[in-house]
Amino acid sequence: MTSRTILILEDNRDYQELIELAFEQCEIEHDLIIVSDGVELLDYLFGRSRFSDRDLTRMPKLILLDLEVPRISGLEVLQQIRAAQNTRFIPVAIVSTSIEPEDLINSYRYGCNSYIRKPIDFTQLQNIVRELTLYWLTINHVPPVSG
Repeated sequence: MTSRTILILEDNRDYQELIELAFEQCEIEHDLIIVSDGVELLDYLFGRSRFSDRDLTRMPKLILLDLEVPRISGLEVLQQIRAAQNTRFIPVAIVSTSIEPEDLINSYRYGCNSYIRKPIDFTQLQNIVRELTLYWLTINHVPPVSG
């Protein structure tokens, strides 16, 4: 496992497979973890349930959130990420099909670092994945987790 983990919240199984394929073609070394609902993502981050043995000192370098997912919405997940001391600085990008201005505004209001319209075309997805990994995993720096 590398120190460059990308955590993705995506409930559509077909799109999960496309995401995995796009990230497999990425030249930057990384680990990919895909979860299907908001509760599962929070369980991973905070070491609960089936992730209770996870090393909590190794946080993802990037989180990609879909907005419309089961159990807890992407926006609610984002709020909980930003509220917790040990996760508040993790970069979070919303990846959504929504074109609603309210979703965009609320995503930034609750602390997202980027809002990306979910591409339907695989070539567009590959390009977005390449740009995301280059920027967030190699160029961007975040403050260390404190207390």
